Amino acid sequence: MTQALIDTDVILDFFLERKPFFHDSAKILSLAENKKIKIFVTSLSFSNCYYILRQIGSHETVIENLRKLAIISDILSVNSKSIELALYSEFKDFEDALQYFSAYQKDKINVIITRNIKDYKKSELPIMTPENYLKSIKDIIARS
Repeated sequence: MTQALIDTDVILDFFLERKPFFHDSAKILSLAENKKIKIFVTSLSFSNCYYILRQIGSHETVIENLRKLAIISDILSVNSKSIELALYSEFKDFEDALQYFSAYQKDKINVIITRNIKDYKKSELPIMTPENYLKSIKDIIARS
């Protein structure tokens, strides 16, 4: 089973229904909900999503949506090792470095799904856009 870290931008594409990215992010989350893939989300993503979504929605609505996300995902901690590695890395974007090193410490994650591929140039893990990821697992999708 594919095990993927989902970057904050993909989650926000879904919650904000951002076109043209909404469909792919919705499909990925649906696959996770139906246990066709396993997704991981960092604790940092929950915080970032809350901050952005709260600007346009009520606390109750945002929390309910984040609860649903928590049910279908495994939550990775941004721990002191992640922070240390990010601080001394060559990543240009600190938030992406935190995401990456949180995923890197989890042996079973085999891909990071993001639309922000350029900030993951130093990654040793495969980095894919939602669109490319869905193309790569089309057999799983066909069975769902």
